[in-house]
Amino acid sequence: MPVVDQQQNYKLLSLTESDGKTVMKFQRSIEACDENDLPITNLPMKLIYAYGQNDDITYHSTRRGTKELNLLKYMPRVNPPNSQYFDMTMVNFTVPAKQTHYHCKIMRAPTFDRKQHIYRIEPVITNLDLVHHLLLYRCPLTVTEPLEAECYTSFRTNLCMETIAVWGVGGGAFEIPEVAGLPIGGNVEDFFYRLEVHYNNLNKSADRVDNSGLRFYYTSELRQHDAAVLGTGLVTAPWYAIPPKAKSFLTYGMCDTAYIPEVLETPHDLQVFSVMLHTHLAGRKVRVGHFRGGKQIDFLAVDENYDFEYQDVMNLGKTKTVKLGDKLLVECTYNTENRSTLTWGGLSTSDEMCLAFLFYYPAMNLSGCMSFPNTTTLRSEMGTNWLNLMSNKIWNDTSINQYQQTLKRIDQLVIIADSLNNISRNTGLIPDLSVIPSAPCMGGCATKSLALLSLLLCLAVQFMQKYY
Repeated sequence: MPVVDQQQNYKLLSLTESDGKTVMKFQRSIEACDENDLPITNLPMKLIYAYGQNDDITYHSTRRGTKELNLLKYMPRVNPPNSQYFDMTMVNFTVPAKQTHYHCKIMRAPTFDRKQHIYRIEPVITNLDLVHHLLLYRCPLTVTEPLEAECYTSFRTNLCMETIAVWGVGGGAFEIPEVAGLPIGGNVEDFFYRLEVHYNNLNKSADRVDNSGLRFYYTSELRQHDAAVLGTGLVTAPWYAIPPKAKSFLTYGMCDTAYIPEVLETPHDLQVFSVMLHTHLAGRKVRVGHFRGGKQIDFLAVDENYDFEYQDVMNLGKTKTVKLGDKLLVECTYNTENRSTLTWGGLSTSDEMCLAFLFYYPAMNLSGCMSFPNTTTLRSEMGTNWLNLMSNKIWNDTSINQYQQTLKRIDQLVIIADSLNNISRNTGLIPDLSVIPSAPCMGGCATKSLALLSLLLCLAVQFMQKYY
């Protein structure tokens, strides 16, 4: 049983049961002035819950879960008129008996006489123990035939790179703000889409059949803006190494929006409303810094307690404007204390990534804005045989820190691509991220009622009942 907090900083307002749902309403200070309590901020926060079969307080067993919400800027679900849905899923796909498999299916979306707006995306997961994450990409007009194959083994699967939707293990449904929607249909450009499913088959089970994918709710009542998704962060490269035995190792990926005009004729500012952060098993923290005029002005997103088993789209609560010329820096912190060999950048869950998917409007024809350390500079710093030297190097706190500082200090190659894979290549340097300031604890902390209502045991339990 968890240890009871000696300082109870909340006041129970009501507790009711109705129609199989338990609803708890309580209040507590935003800044609890208690080292054992987290302050409530305007960033998304992970909530945990557990419940029993009856009113006796006993061990909850498997009746537990998590939910990520922005408590101070909660966005309620909307139900537009004339709404319907369609699914884009695998169909009776037999998952290979190997630990890591990325499967791609290129398919046509439903056709519509006029443009529709997608406003809600739900995961459709048939094997929760196998499916790690999903991505849906829009294909260019040059892709005109369906295809099903292992990802990144065919030139055709590599053509479809404009991200439309993402889902990570542990995540739930995703709502788009009422001012925007993901566009589909309504023009002569009858797009194909590529569904990418990452299967993490730890036990290498055979004969497992999967029908996972995504469900899209759409409406003919168009919203003010078309929305889109932009991939940012560190380019996933097989030569990028994270040393073993590291308590904390930082990597960086930069997006310099000043170069967007090199691939787009009519670029504009981005209004970012949600972010999904993504690493693999060694990831512990992810921060996205926002820079303007050479100075950091904000954090676009922060997860100081990143959990590989819980990856969800963060609702920022309000839009954040990224102006052309701004820089975005994705910082990922890893822990490899339990590893004895190098961890490489790659697709497997035992490899690593450092990504942040930005949901924004108005839409632009962009697929990615990322960076990676200049390999030419890296070879001159560490020697032409540096990859072999890395594998044989004795790693300790000093050598780990030296390598980390080298990767950050040298020039980076900044890559910006549109959906047709037109690419801009430039160089830049990694700026310093500031420390997130903690709110001062003052006497008479202002109390705000957190009317969670159906937050924990309605929304979260409904989700668990639906997908588990």
